[in-house]
Amino acid sequence: MSRIAYVDGRYVAHRHASVHPEDRGYQFADGVYEVVAVLGDHLIDEEQHLDRLQRSLSELRIRWPMSRAALRLVMREMIRRNRIRGQGALYLQITRGVAPRNHAFPAEAKPVMVMTARSLPPFDFEAARRGVKVISLPDERWRRPDIKSVSLLPNVLAKQRAFECGAFEAWLLDDSGMVTEGTASNAWIVNDAGDLVTHAADRSILAGITRAAAFRLAAEHGVRPVERPFSLDEAKRAREAFLTSTTSWVKAVVSIDDTPIGAGTAGPLTTLLLDWYGAYVAAIKEGAPNG
Repeated sequence: MSRIAYVDGRYVAHRHASVHPEDRGYQFADGVYEVVAVLGDHLIDEEQHLDRLQRSLSELRIRWPMSRAALRLVMREMIRRNRIRGQGALYLQITRGVAPRNHAFPAEAKPVMVMTARSLPPFDFEAARRGVKVISLPDERWRRPDIKSVSLLPNVLAKQRAFECGAFEAWLLDDSGMVTEGTASNAWIVNDAGDLVTHAADRSILAGITRAAAFRLAAEHGVRPVERPFSLDEAKRAREAFLTSTTSWVKAVVSIDDTPIGAGTAGPLTTLLLDWYGAYVAAIKEGAPNG
């Protein structure tokens, strides 16, 4: 079956989808995006993703291309047209629009939205429990990673470095040597007190939607989540480490810069949190369809 994309008001064959060469997203990275996990006809944490989209658009002073209600309808139509039955992902991008190339905001540009959807294999719990390696790198991104901007070149370069080192992810370090987050995930450790520690959701990191769910689930199960900076050295000495993201859910980190974390395997709290999150997603899937 041919995949279908949504481009500026039209549903088109994915292979024929295109944007204008003077779209400001292409020329200036002047746009934002969201990735939403899909399970059948359910969008996981849909409202939280739309709230974050609202914030990103507001921070960049980009107008919504349509009402929130209309956007929800387009998202569901994309799921239907791409026949996502099991697990999938929905990507949407909104740019300031098309205008003659000039750094200043154009006076009349109309926001342009692009959306794609694809099926994914079922989530691999065993792989998440086996864990992954991460490396550490300087955080060279712009100073507003809290905005989910399409300007991701530093993330791409760091992710490529991790790939070349045989690692899954790179954890980024600020000028003080504190871990901020990964290139496409939030970073967590379990300290000696058994607390789950992650960087505060300030302007240094993107406030991950799965991060927020993990924070809430931990508290509901009597585990204390703590928002504070932690150093690379503290991370390497932690009992456990893991990362969270929309597509990775909760994934154990078993080594950092080839230093084993704890026993070098997924720790008990990480495993529990993965189970809690899996149950949370399953409950959404079993509930009433979104919309």
